[in-house]
Amino acid sequence: MTTTTHLPDHGHDHHDHAVPTGMARWLTATNHKDIGTLYLWFSMIMFFSGGVMALCIRLELFKPGLQFFRPELFNQFTTLHGLIMVFGAIMPAFTGLANWMLPLMIGAPDMAFARMNNWSFWLLPPAALLLMISFAVPGGAAAAGWTLYAPLATQMGMGMDLTIFAIHIMGISSIMGSINIIVTILNMRAPGMTLMKMPLFAWTMLITAYLLIAVMPVLAAAVTMVLTDRHFGTTFFNAAGGGDPILYQHIFWFFGHPEVYIMALPSFGVISQIIPTFARKPLFGYHSMVYATASIAILSFMVWAHHMFVTGLPATAQLFFMFATMVIAVPTGVKVFNWVATMWQGSMTFETPMLFAIGFVCLFTIGGFSGVVLSMVPVDVQLHGTYYVVAHFHYVLVAGALFTLFGATYYWLPKWTGNMYNEGMGKFHFWWSIVSFNITFFPMHFLGLAGMPRRIPDYAAQFTEFNSIATVGAFLFGFGQLIFLFNVIQTIRGGAGKAPAKPWDGGTTLEWEVESPAPFHTWDQPPAREVVDRLSELQKLH
Repeated sequence: MTTTTHLPDHGHDHHDHAVPTGMARWLTATNHKDIGTLYLWFSMIMFFSGGVMALCIRLELFKPGLQFFRPELFNQFTTLHGLIMVFGAIMPAFTGLANWMLPLMIGAPDMAFARMNNWSFWLLPPAALLLMISFAVPGGAAAAGWTLYAPLATQMGMGMDLTIFAIHIMGISSIMGSINIIVTILNMRAPGMTLMKMPLFAWTMLITAYLLIAVMPVLAAAVTMVLTDRHFGTTFFNAAGGGDPILYQHIFWFFGHPEVYIMALPSFGVISQIIPTFARKPLFGYHSMVYATASIAILSFMVWAHHMFVTGLPATAQLFFMFATMVIAVPTGVKVFNWVATMWQGSMTFETPMLFAIGFVCLFTIGGFSGVVLSMVPVDVQLHGTYYVVAHFHYVLVAGALFTLFGATYYWLPKWTGNMYNEGMGKFHFWWSIVSFNITFFPMHFLGLAGMPRRIPDYAAQFTEFNSIATVGAFLFGFGQLIFLFNVIQTIRGGAGKAPAKPWDGGTTLEWEVESPAPFHTWDQPPAREVVDRLSELQKLH
């Protein structure tokens, strides 16, 4: 694969300029590190916003009966919690990581389209604002669940319109960010860095970017059809006018299932960087990891109807989607096997990033197993719409995405700030999080198996004990994240001392070749081919 190291100026800062200061630095940012920082802080704010809504949900469910919130407001919390966590917290966080780290890891001076990069970030705050102010409009915020199912979505107040507008804006932002990632990776790698010598994080971001470009327009089409049903007299999803509400589910889940992997694949990339570093061994089965990532992405387009087994699909369709879903477990299993094989007989140490990586592998595997259980049609018919599903996707996404993001932050924080974080506080954050996470979500398996439906503000008395335990766990988990925030801020202000260029002796990728903190401009001159070859040799990449 050819590499290009010098591209025409697409709006980059000129590298002999001084570092900009003040508000202008952030409002007009074109430097990939600044934009990455903006993304990460934005996602942190949205994470805590969505987290507060989750705590409101759990507070209401602490015991039976309506305690604090009207059912309508409860439904708005469940809807906005999902939308904010998916579109406001997790996806922007990974785009932020990609902005910060991809150019450093592949030896590029910046992202390919620097000004478009600025736009793709600054579209997000207005979209988030639309979602938040929708609580204050007549009728309140959208309350149809994060899936925005029709016909509920076609009947609500103007909060739904604001949500549709916000989704459109965030979708445009995601597509612009994805184009940037693809062009940067394909055209701006260092000399000698072929595709098969890239860090696995770059591979997962590349495939994720293609997925995003493929499915975000599908979501945009679905919500636009809802919008025209609401205001322009169409009846796509209105049975009275000849439409079909099930059509919405088909369109939504054609987007929705790849979306799960849009959040999971970057996690796989981050974990594939952290585990070899702290096991001090090359990643086991690099090539199979690449092929498994691509396989998961392709298969994710073929399984959407496993979310719809109770809608009356023909038996042959149910069988197809059931077996296709089970097949995804194969490449995912390859990844888990390779991570464990990488750790096997490695010189492992257990710094905070490694703890979060191991926590990810354990919890994600549990979530994967419960997903295989749900893939079986007879079981899904029983458990669909129960708390078992809530437990399943929180094990996949909280453990999969959130634990990864914590691990990634601790892993690269020395490179970002030039300071070491407080290791003791980091480990305390991990143990607090993994214990409280399991207190919160593991009982939900039992609630689901016992038949407790999801998205309800009240429940029968026999579900009280497990709900009370889950609520206590949720508050412990929520408050535990303040430890993380405090540690990050402390690190920015000096932390536990200056970080060397390579704080982790097992690091074998290009970002550890630059000083800490990474200078405002890096790789003005692309890294020498000898450096790339040496690092590739350490990673056993050929």
